[in-house]
Amino acid sequence: MNAPSQPPALARFNPVQPGAVGMKAAATGLLVVMAGVFLATRYFEPAYPWLGYVKAFAEAAMVGGLADWFAVTALFRHPLGLPIPHTAIIPRNKDRIGEALANFLKENFLIAPVVARRMRNIDLAGAVGRFLQAPHGEETRIRQGASRLIADLFESLDDERLGGLVKSSIANRIRNMEVSPLLGHALASAINDDRHVPMLEAAIRWMARALDANEELIRDMVHKRANWVLKLASLDTKLADAIIEGLRKLTADMHTDPAHPVRVKAEEALAQLANDLQTKPETRERVEAMKVQLLDNQSVSLWLDTLWQKGREAIIRAARNPDAAMAGKLGEILQSMGQSLDKDARMKSAINQFARRAVSGMAASYGSSIVKLVSETVRGWDAQTITNRLESAVGRDLQYIRINGTLVGGLVGLTLHVLDSI
Repeated sequence: MNAPSQPPALARFNPVQPGAVGMKAAATGLLVVMAGVFLATRYFEPAYPWLGYVKAFAEAAMVGGLADWFAVTALFRHPLGLPIPHTAIIPRNKDRIGEALANFLKENFLIAPVVARRMRNIDLAGAVGRFLQAPHGEETRIRQGASRLIADLFESLDDERLGGLVKSSIANRIRNMEVSPLLGHALASAINDDRHVPMLEAAIRWMARALDANEELIRDMVHKRANWVLKLASLDTKLADAIIEGLRKLTADMHTDPAHPVRVKAEEALAQLANDLQTKPETRERVEAMKVQLLDNQSVSLWLDTLWQKGREAIIRAARNPDAAMAGKLGEILQSMGQSLDKDARMKSAINQFARRAVSGMAASYGSSIVKLVSETVRGWDAQTITNRLESAVGRDLQYIRINGTLVGGLVGLTLHVLDSI
């Protein structure tokens, strides 16, 4: 049993217009009917002079129908197979049509000023905000369709190659970016807003836990460094107890007293570090050198691989079940983001401006490449396949042109005959 034939690759983009075959038969049949009427009236006209009007209509209708048949056929092929000049227009000019289509796309859609102007009235942030807030309705169907597309895309792409691409892209972006000023600015902002306090208190608690965990190590160090006189009088044990208790009191006082001198010194050191990261060349050079060493470290490379795998799996899980993802904590976060995008005018304006700049930048950078891709793709298509698909796609409308030409031609012929008879 033969497998069913597959439709041409272009069929899904350019489907056959319904009713085209029937309309072609109707147009051809009408032309044949007019020819029959013309022959019949010519034969009976001597006996019935009034048939001259019908004959004039049929004669002009044949001329109009044949002219429009020739015009429609000449678009796609040589009429009757004859190599008449200026026929088979689409097959002969396929490459020029592709070039014109590509230039049309570039001039109307892929020039940065045009893109920016078209996007000026598009509220992308508001649309995204409403999309994220809507748990039901049309947005849900759109979300499900988009989720399936994302999941299929991530599952179909070469995992190893795509992972390597993502990892190298992240690493190269970090390598080419100076992180010191960013770290310094982030640290300074955290200090100004007192967001460094939880981090500092966490460090103090960690010091207290480390002291408890290493108490025996401290006692052993004091015992080894004490001389024989202290050991003979058991003063080394008392010294170790005093050191441990002093450190415990220090961590407790730092935790409870925001104005503790050591804590103030630590905050001053953090503030100085934030300033050095932004202004001091030596500090910035050391941080950049550490960054390069980290990126070249094999452990960091493995961590990026793990990060990619976990992120990819999480994206696929969420995309395969978008309702569950939207119903949990992620859904609450996304809906909250949607509300902020929909209501915060400043955020909305900033995101829309960023989107305009990003899309305009893509048009400026890749517009010529897209134009070249369209042009070369059309040039590579088979002329006969393209001709057949275009003819099938607009065939019904073209046959209406033939029918209209037949009827309009007949009416013009009848009008002229009436005027000639007056």
